[in-house]
Amino acid sequence: MSLLENTHTLDALFAHSRLLPVITIESMHDVLPLIDALAAGGINNVEITLRTPLGLSAIELLRLERPAIGVGAGTVMDSMQFQAVVDAGAQFIVTPGCTDELLQLGVDSPVPLLPGVATASEVLAGYRLGYRRFKLFPAQASGGVPLLEAFAGPFGDVRFCPTGGITLDSAPAYLALNNVLCVGGTWMAPRSLIREGNWAAIQRLGEESAALF
Repeated sequence: MSLLENTHTLDALFAHSRLLPVITIESMHDVLPLIDALAAGGINNVEITLRTPLGLSAIELLRLERPAIGVGAGTVMDSMQFQAVVDAGAQFIVTPGCTDELLQLGVDSPVPLLPGVATASEVLAGYRLGYRRFKLFPAQASGGVPLLEAFAGPFGDVRFCPTGGITLDSAPAYLALNNVLCVGGTWMAPRSLIREGNWAAIQRLGEESAALF
């Protein structure tokens, strides 16, 4: 796939569901009920991180059992993890930063890459290769809404998925920006509620979050 085709794929994935729960799986028993609760709340895309060894298995399970959900792989750090998540069936890949290795892998990747950036120089590094969609991380710490407003000037054709430090209260300000593709965060599925198995509470958070847009 070309970078242009991958850009169109990302735009299509987030056209109707502009929220991206960032999820770290601690038990495989949580995967399906958690995703079902989010879907019932109106959220149809998720980022499964590789912060635990269960990330790959969770991606495989979701692609098999919940094919209607857009499943991305997050916290991808190197070429081995990149290939592993592609093999697991991830529909998009998210990285916390951008290295030359990761950017080059994404150029020819069969699935879209959202490289992590925090500065204009990092955006330019991806831009020169053809990237037009990025993850802004850590969003709040690196400048938040004012930074994205500033990026809109020189990078008029670029859109971002801000993640990091965003809450239910602060998400609307991000979603209101024209250069925001989607907003990621953990507030939609807090680890405490997952550990409790409180799927009803997560569904309510999903409904409150989906109502933002």
